[in-house]
Amino acid sequence: MKEQTEIGKLKEGRYMVIDDEPCKILGISVSKPGKHGAAKARIDAVGLFDGVKRSIVQPVSAKTYVPVVERKSGQVITISGQIATLMDMKEFNNFEIEVPPDKMDKIEVGKEVQYIEALGKRKLDIE
Repeated sequence: MKEQTEIGKLKEGRYMVIDDEPCKILGISVSKPGKHGAAKARIDAVGLFDGVKRSIVQPVSAKTYVPVVERKSGQVITISGQIATLMDMKEFNNFEIEVPPDKMDKIEVGKEVQYIEALGKRKLDIE
């Protein structure tokens, strides 16, 4: 799910969609309006799921999409290699999620873990 908003209303630390990827905004710089144009905003962001840095420059009045980012919890049912099967604690549906190698020691079968869901993608949210 995503909502539409104006570029000028975005703030650092919030989320936006760039190239169909939900991104966290790292910085925003706004230029003054010129003689023949509107004020422009340069936004630097990093992808939530792929970690790629992205930058865009658009007029402040332009429309953009903001993803609905949800933090949820799920119970680990099985672990097979780098893939864990989780059961959502509210909807009780099962799904598979990839576990980064450095987080393997932090998950166990039967325990609850936090994950992030946005635009149909999921990622473990373990520190």
